[in-house]
Amino acid sequence: MIIDLRSDTVTKPTPEMLQAMMNAEIGDDVYKEDPTVNILEKRIAKMFGKEKACFFPSGSMANQTAIKLHTQPGEQLIADVYSHIFNYEGGGVSFNSGVSCKLINGNRGKITAVQVESSINPPDFYHSPVTSLVCIENTTNKGGGACYDFEEIKKIKKVCENYSLGYHLDGARLWNAMAAKGESAQQYGEVFDTISVCLSKGLGAPLGSVLVGDAEIMENVIRIRKVLGGGMRQIGYVAAAGLFAIENNLDRLKEDHRRAREIGEVLASLSFVINVEPIETNIIIFYIDKEEPEFISEMATKGVHFFGMGEGKLRLVTHMGYTQEMHVHFLQLLRSLDS
Repeated sequence: MIIDLRSDTVTKPTPEMLQAMMNAEIGDDVYKEDPTVNILEKRIAKMFGKEKACFFPSGSMANQTAIKLHTQPGEQLIADVYSHIFNYEGGGVSFNSGVSCKLINGNRGKITAVQVESSINPPDFYHSPVTSLVCIENTTNKGGGACYDFEEIKKIKKVCENYSLGYHLDGARLWNAMAAKGESAQQYGEVFDTISVCLSKGLGAPLGSVLVGDAEIMENVIRIRKVLGGGMRQIGYVAAAGLFAIENNLDRLKEDHRRAREIGEVLASLSFVINVEPIETNIIIFYIDKEEPEFISEMATKGVHFFGMGEGKLRLVTHMGYTQEMHVHFLQLLRSLDS
């Protein structure tokens, strides 16, 4: 049995999703003539109470477009030191937008309104870049799937309003946060200027992210997507997978969360596991006193694959391709490591 817990991006479309893809009505999306893409964009915009949505091939491109919409070259954005836009998007903030990042040492990838306000550069101090944008991530990837408290999100929004800053949410795993906290897309749409959501993390689509926002901020979204090479033609086949995902795979995210918690409980009982970080969604971060590469290789020989993050820090991610049968087998395997 092969168990792949590297990421929730390793899933493959189910037969039902593939059927929906094959039945999709398609057109040329560069001309905005793909009816399935248009339906997906309208559906997700409506979910968040926003005026406009745009389909992207990747979450990184959606985030990079949002940053470009909010900023001008030479300006600065505020984000957590763990943020995906800084760590995992190839330096795109500086390359694509000419913007620097002021990084905050938050708690498991989460920053506070107090930290944000103290990080804003004085607008009349011409030696420092102009602060123009705050980006947060929910759930936090490098922070182990941690979820923001919504009250803190609203406090940060107030700071952004007071200082005329844009407010962007990297919501690659926002679906997980909403499932875990009982929150709605409408709540998030009322607070953020722009939000990116991913269809291939947790929901099982083969690719695709959507950026939502109101008409004014999204005015040049198609132009920027084109500049970044994101113009797509008969992409309705993939948009159909995204539609199927949001219609059928949101409720089952709680299963991933349950299995993640159960894995964490077993890990915490093992003698060589130093610590397991709090588990809120589908990401498990834990620390071992063994040599990390050797342990990863040992588990790979047993059919279990996952990533190390350095210095004894390891990550597992549950997803819809990780079945209950796999789960039972994996828990038994973990327990056997201490026998």
